[in-house]
Amino acid sequence: MADVEWALKGELVLSCNCTVFCPCVISLGQHPPTEGYCQTWAGFRVDNGYYGDTDLSGLNLGLIMEIPGYMSRGNWTAGLFVDKRASIYATKAFTKIFTGKAGGTTSLLSILVGNFLGVQQEPISYEVEDKKRIVKIPKIIDGIVSPIPGKNHGEDTVISNSEYWIAPEIIVAKSERSKMRAFGRNWNFAGRSAEICALDWSGPN
Repeated sequence: MADVEWALKGELVLSCNCTVFCPCVISLGQHPPTEGYCQTWAGFRVDNGYYGDTDLSGLNLGLIMEIPGYMSRGNWTAGLFVDKRASIYATKAFTKIFTGKAGGTTSLLSILVGNFLGVQQEPISYEVEDKKRIVKIPKIIDGIVSPIPGKNHGEDTVISNSEYWIAPEIIVAKSERSKMRAFGRNWNFAGRSAEICALDWSGPN
């Protein structure tokens, strides 16, 4: 039973195979991805975080997911990359959070993910240059994501007040570079849909 208090605050970026902005964000999983299936990787920068007495601050993460059709129908496949600097206790905590076993924001993953590929500890960097987000896991993820400019000069295109489970405000973005090789996958989503969101997750409630 999930009974340990936890929280993650920071930022996340997501790059997927959708040819235009991901319809799952607007439809809340009731519309299929543009290719009929979803392949995606995400990078996470945890500025402040904890799981019980375990400090998770200052660590980065990577996640890959495959969804065979409608997001809401489940049967997802997922694999997790945890910062090489993380302690064994932090790694266990992140695993509980990203498998949904810790409850709270990510609890739906315990229902929707049918195949968990496992956890790998790797050196992970998450950097911001101007408005670009640069995520790198050597020989695994090489990504650069940039926001789509909005009508007002200097402002991004933003979806706000959404019930999307990842975040209520989503910056609409595009991948300038998006390569992922791991778990027998070889993806390249350059020029395709991406998202940038504030990370503000917690549990167990």
